[in-house]
Amino acid sequence: MSHANEPANAADLSRLRWRARRGMLENDLILQRYFAQCETPLRNETVTALHALLALDDNTLFDLLLRKTALPEAIDQPQVRHLLETLQQL
Repeated sequence: MSHANEPANAADLSRLRWRARRGMLENDLILQRYFAQCETPLRNETVTALHALLALDDNTLFDLLLRKTALPEAIDQPQVRHLLETLQQL
């Protein structure tokens, strides 16, 4: 059982980076910039938040990144909001 504050394992991070490659170039650039700027290993809670955002379609994710739409209620959680705010600043 993994804990939220523990670093994610290398295999999970590798799969996450692959999954973060998007069909929309703008999303892909922001997500790849995020991974490039991560100075410490991602925590499991951040990985969970990324999975929630990556489950969205490209257009919805892009609208969120541009602050054109609100975070869907189904994934509106503190860790997802925090990650989204970080991505919006990139």
